[in-house]
Amino acid sequence: MIETLAPLHVGASAGEETGNLNLIFRDAYTQTGIIPGSSIRGRFRAEARREDRPRSIIWFGSEAASKEHEISEARVKFEYASLVWLPVFSPGQPVVWVTSPRLLERYRRITGSDLKVPDPYVGSPGLRGKEVDGGKDKVKTLFFNLGFFKVKPDASLKDWIPEPLQGTVLADRLVVVGDADIGAIHDMALYRQSRVKLADDEKKVDGGAFFNVEALPEGSVLVFPIGIRPASDGSSERWKPFGERTGDAYSKQLYFGGLESVGFGRTEVTLIGEEVA
Repeated sequence: MIETLAPLHVGASAGEETGNLNLIFRDAYTQTGIIPGSSIRGRFRAEARREDRPRSIIWFGSEAASKEHEISEARVKFEYASLVWLPVFSPGQPVVWVTSPRLLERYRRITGSDLKVPDPYVGSPGLRGKEVDGGKDKVKTLFFNLGFFKVKPDASLKDWIPEPLQGTVLADRLVVVGDADIGAIHDMALYRQSRVKLADDEKKVDGGAFFNVEALPEGSVLVFPIGIRPASDGSSERWKPFGERTGDAYSKQLYFGGLESVGFGRTEVTLIGEEVA
């Protein structure tokens, strides 16, 4: 699991050309932000090399240009991280965590959960909003940039909050929207910043260069799977990713992306699984 503790930008690099728009990577179907597996692997490999370089070669493979070792296959495999919950501003809440059936289905497959993916346009019973229908359903109206949404109460949504994040993602502010709408709502939720390059000797814009950066907002929750290939020599040694294990999980703050120096990319990463030592 990845929880963003600051805006997270993983995508186009920050260049200095005029009008550069630094977009984040997106899923091809829902158009929601992702972290590519290569970015996750690079961050983990950097941590491993810092702690134990020889062992990092065993688990992550040798570099293609390495003269000391033959090219080898990595034993640890990373897939991309997709959103599970995305914090979005909604008048009267003021923040709700939004997802869609497709995003929840990927989370269910990765975690091996037997939960039933909810229908779209349901929300936590505790949501604030005008009740538009009478009776036991108590259908409520929320407002996003697409207009007004009617959502039915579904008390089971709280079961879709990953255990390490219970209390961080609020169980009474969850909303599931349709796969066709999540992309537009996602774009409304993104953190955006316009930046300029100043001249070296005075405080003025240097040649009109500016940068528009977008990022996933603080409080986003993503999930990614890890695969571990058995050792060719039959070794039963387990992968120790970083630091010390607490209970049944590893957890550590890591930076992702290329804008750490200006306050982007800080996350809390939690690893859970039987294959982790």
